[in-house]
Amino acid sequence: MNPAAIILALITFLSTLLGGFVILKFKKSLSIIFAFAAGSIVTVALMEILPESLEIAKKSGIPVKYVTVSVVLSFLFFILLEKYFSAHPLKGIASEGHVMGPIGAGSLILLSLLDGLAMGLAFQVGFSIGIVVALSIIIHDLPDGINTVVLMLKNEQSENKALLFLFMDGLAPLLGVLLTSFIIFPQKILAILLAVFAGEFIYVGAASLLPESPERNILKITVAATLGFLFIFIITTFM
Repeated sequence: MNPAAIILALITFLSTLLGGFVILKFKKSLSIIFAFAAGSIVTVALMEILPESLEIAKKSGIPVKYVTVSVVLSFLFFILLEKYFSAHPLKGIASEGHVMGPIGAGSLILLSLLDGLAMGLAFQVGFSIGIVVALSIIIHDLPDGINTVVLMLKNEQSENKALLFLFMDGLAPLLGVLLTSFIIFPQKILAILLAVFAGEFIYVGAASLLPESPERNILKITVAATLGFLFIFIITTFM
């Protein structure tokens, strides 16, 4: 069990909780937060996770096409998850009944569990990539916490229930890390799993977080996304 992974998973828990409270205090800054997170997480997917997956695949004798297809299928899977389980609550989608709050928030918890698995797998590959992936998850768990609370409240769920789902969303990455602590994946499986998480990260950044930034000032959004890219680029360059 990697102590650093556990500590960083605990930080993601705090980041998620913080996001749940941010929605109540800093609504005007949400577009900037989302854009920064989008820039950082897409950068991690394209500059760290995907190259690492391709390198492991090459060493393991896996065709590159298997990796790229895994990325695409993962991206499509999360689009379907969003469409059918309302995992995109800030677009003003009308409530379809009370049950959609727990269903949508539950899908976010599933995504957070997958984030924890991605973090744990990254630490199996190497300490540096583990740190970078963990930092990216910590950043985008802030919007996750926001989305969890908003989805519950939009569907007329009580504030107490919203906080309960927020708490579960925060614990999910820690559970994911703990699961990978007891399982050592073969290199061939690890390459495909990393490709799947690259697809997830690209989806979360480009198709989920960035469209949540309906800021009229496009320059602010562009600058925020660029700063997210630079943040990860600098970390990966000097680690």
